[in-house]
Amino acid sequence: MKKLAVAIDGPAGAGKSTVAQLAAQRLGYTYIDTGAMYRAVAWKALQQGKPVTDELIEEVVKDINVELEYKEGKTFVYVDERDVTGEIRTPEVTGIVSQVAALGQVREKLVDLQRQMGEKGAVIMDGRDIATNVLPKADVKIFLTASIEERAARRYKEMKSKGYDVDIDQLKKEIAARDKADSEREISPLVQADDAELLDTSDMSIDEVVEEILKRCR
Repeated sequence: MKKLAVAIDGPAGAGKSTVAQLAAQRLGYTYIDTGAMYRAVAWKALQQGKPVTDELIEEVVKDINVELEYKEGKTFVYVDERDVTGEIRTPEVTGIVSQVAALGQVREKLVDLQRQMGEKGAVIMDGRDIATNVLPKADVKIFLTASIEERAARRYKEMKSKGYDVDIDQLKKEIAARDKADSEREISPLVQADDAELLDTSDMSIDEVVEEILKRCR
């Protein structure tokens, strides 16, 4: 069976990471969480203890070393050999990740790394511009989405389970603002590729979404 390159795009909170990881496990593929790579840059920028400006981010990305390691069904993220898997999921990182991802210098560095990973095949990669920009020749392309209400509800549940005090109306506003920023940025905006299949997960369980992805891979 051919080792496929699978590209899954979609807005924040659509559940891409969750279903991509599970589908990768079922296929025996490597899961590449591109969003985590941008979060890694955001995390390092925050570590500088200064106001996070575009200039600071561009300085940080010059010599950053981001590595992903997939083991025991989970993707571990390392920045300069330090495990930051949990630290890149804080609200502080989430708050600046769109700013980080909009910068050409950042995207150039990370896209190069992602393409190298994708060329080997047997990968599932998710993000905002995988099918349109990173892996335009991917064998399977899916645009995964859900309503803002559903995405906010999922995010609320996730943050609450981690002990964060969150407001669902605020989450809806943040998700809508992030959609706008991701869709309107000049470099590699969030759009559905012409040859990608739309999959709306608003009324679907995680297992149902995974099954739909596997069906397309078969």
